[in-house]
Amino acid sequence: MRRLILVLILLAAAGGGGAYWWYYLRAPSETAAAPAGGRRRFTPPDNIPVLLAAAEKTDVPIWLDGLGSVQASASVVIRPMVDGPLLEIRFREGQEVAVGDVLARIDARTYQAALDQTLARKQQNEATLANARLDAARYAKLAATAYTSAQQADTSRAQVAQLEAQVASDQAQIDNARTLLSYTTIIAPIAGRVGMRAIDPGNIVRASDPAGLVTIATLRPINVQFTLPQQSLRAVTEAMAAGTVEVVALPQANTPVSERETLDRGQLTVLDNQVDPATGTIRMKATFANERLQLWPGAFVTIRLRARIWKDATTVPPVAVQRGPRGAFVFVVGDDLKASRRPVTVGHEDLTVAIISDGVQPGERVVIDGASRLSDGTKVNITAPPPPQQRPRPVAGGRERTPG
Repeated sequence: MRRLILVLILLAAAGGGGAYWWYYLRAPSETAAAPAGGRRRFTPPDNIPVLLAAAEKTDVPIWLDGLGSVQASASVVIRPMVDGPLLEIRFREGQEVAVGDVLARIDARTYQAALDQTLARKQQNEATLANARLDAARYAKLAATAYTSAQQADTSRAQVAQLEAQVASDQAQIDNARTLLSYTTIIAPIAGRVGMRAIDPGNIVRASDPAGLVTIATLRPINVQFTLPQQSLRAVTEAMAAGTVEVVALPQANTPVSERETLDRGQLTVLDNQVDPATGTIRMKATFANERLQLWPGAFVTIRLRARIWKDATTVPPVAVQRGPRGAFVFVVGDDLKASRRPVTVGHEDLTVAIISDGVQPGERVVIDGASRLSDGTKVNITAPPPPQQRPRPVAGGRERTPG
């Protein structure tokens, strides 16, 4: 029985050795790649397939990303300044209007009558004033020749002054009546797009109505208010000191910013004078021309602020940078097809590029796929990159977008 068990053990060992020879030693060249239409063979541990990318030397813009809210550059609620029946509406909802365009008219008959009344009162007082001036002149001559008392002459001059003040008061009332009359014609104080009207012709409008008639918002140009962490304050202030700071507006989406289309480009115009102590952020405002009306008040967008341009930076794809207990490192593959673990100093990293300040030279090849199976000195096989049509392609605005 013992002999039978020993024989079975020897046969199992021989079978295992034969299988090892068949898969690993019989045809080493066949293990590197699967035959056409056949089964993919196992790759030995010392021959790891990897995908490489060359380190490049280029100028890299450094972007800071924040969440922004779009705001009209000017917004006005049109409210009536006088009470009365609303006779007509002279605009269409959603219409573009210019400064001075007539928006609505209120019944002006009451205010026209008040103006006419003040004009008539002024004419009456002007006639009285003219007569008083003649009397004052006569009394002045009589007083000079002692035909009348000096008191009478002084009284006539005081009467003239009193009537002159009355005429001036009448003129002020005329100006006020004309102003009220002008309020019956409602005009656009700013250029922009009108919203939905809150009242229809035929209703009685009042100056105390809180809702108003309609709202006008200026969309060209338009503003976006956004926030950045307080740690970015130094970079932003240095960028503003160097000149115009470019900002880019992108739509809100779950995709990476490199895959979104650019809505518009603008510039930073306002940096708030304090950091919000509750959130540790600082508010900023950017202005966009918005010629294509891609930005709309109330919408949320992603704002990218270009803090600087890193000149002659050594760059690698972000996936090439690995992290370990001793810091960041990359695997560099030389001409001998051996992977070398090399510590690096990362100056900047985002979703599209990593800037290596020290550790890699331009032209060296780094591993961007398969690094998890590598160790220092591992022999590698270089695999082909994806077809060109599957790579991200650039879109307007200088970012990238994956074809869909």
